[in-house]
Amino acid sequence: MKLSQFRFDLPQSLIAQTPTKNRDDSKLMIIERKTGKIKHKTFKEILTIFGEKDCVVLNNTKVFPARLYGRKEKTGAKIEVFLLRELNHQMRLWDVLVDPARKIRVGNKLYFGTDGLLVAEVVDNTTSRGRTIRFLYDGTDDELKETLYSLGETPIPKYIKRKPDAMDKERYQTVFAKVEGAVAAPIAGLHFSRELLKRLEIKGVELAELTLHTGLGTFRQIEVEDLSKHKMDAEYFKIDDITCKIINRAIDNKAKVCAIGTTTMRGIESAVSARRYVKPVEGWTNLFIHPPYEFSIANCMISNFHMPKTSLMIMVCAFGGYELMMDAYKLAVKEKYRFSTYGDALLIM
Repeated sequence: MKLSQFRFDLPQSLIAQTPTKNRDDSKLMIIERKTGKIKHKTFKEILTIFGEKDCVVLNNTKVFPARLYGRKEKTGAKIEVFLLRELNHQMRLWDVLVDPARKIRVGNKLYFGTDGLLVAEVVDNTTSRGRTIRFLYDGTDDELKETLYSLGETPIPKYIKRKPDAMDKERYQTVFAKVEGAVAAPIAGLHFSRELLKRLEIKGVELAELTLHTGLGTFRQIEVEDLSKHKMDAEYFKIDDITCKIINRAIDNKAKVCAIGTTTMRGIESAVSARRYVKPVEGWTNLFIHPPYEFSIANCMISNFHMPKTSLMIMVCAFGGYELMMDAYKLAVKEKYRFSTYGDALLIM
């Protein structure tokens, strides 16, 4: 399929700028793939859909405050530094994006905080926008982490046209976040409140967790018309034996296995055994799921409504069926569903 086939008209007014008051109060569109039937609910009503022996798979990655603002030595030019991932803990090397990139060269020093509380040196040119930097810090690892957290900003996406605040620090994080390493939240998981998760467990639903650290590559603009030529950035993921047993037991019971979000779906589809079960894996995945694709594990999926022509929307179309999903997206626009990070949800069954 071609990238242009995933275009639709999305009014800017439908891109959610703030979350709902309560996590599980967002709207939920439910789509049955076999019949094409569509229902409109609220998210907390998933309690009526899942029951005993069903399995809900969550991504427990935790977002860190990845966006820093500093200034360049000598000129004092303002520089935005976006921390992508730590490359070498001992040497304090990080892979970062810098903006504006044209002003930053190898050997430059960058100063962060009042009176240059934190200093970094650019040690490598990795891409047109990317750099490798080394933090020059005499304190302990814990003190460096504390300093980064005090200076860093919650990395809400740029299409949210406001500065992040205290609300984002809480709401741009799932209630089950545990393993730090993501620079973007697994947004389908943002709809779950602690109360909703507990009520699912009381009903006998089994909760399984994997870790996939969402990077900016997931959201990078696709620049090729032929989708088979698009290359995803690799992202770290881990699925342990306990999670595999929970998911595989649901498969054997012919129960629902619901992937919460595109990152969760990429994780389990990157860990499929020859017998079409999930196997324990730790490593990196650059799996790009686009139509046509045969899914092996999940038989239902919860997702947000994503931007046109993104890898996230394309995966949703692969799972739900291209024509049905395009109709659903157009209906979502008509019914004024909220899109993207803080937007409403879609359940495909």
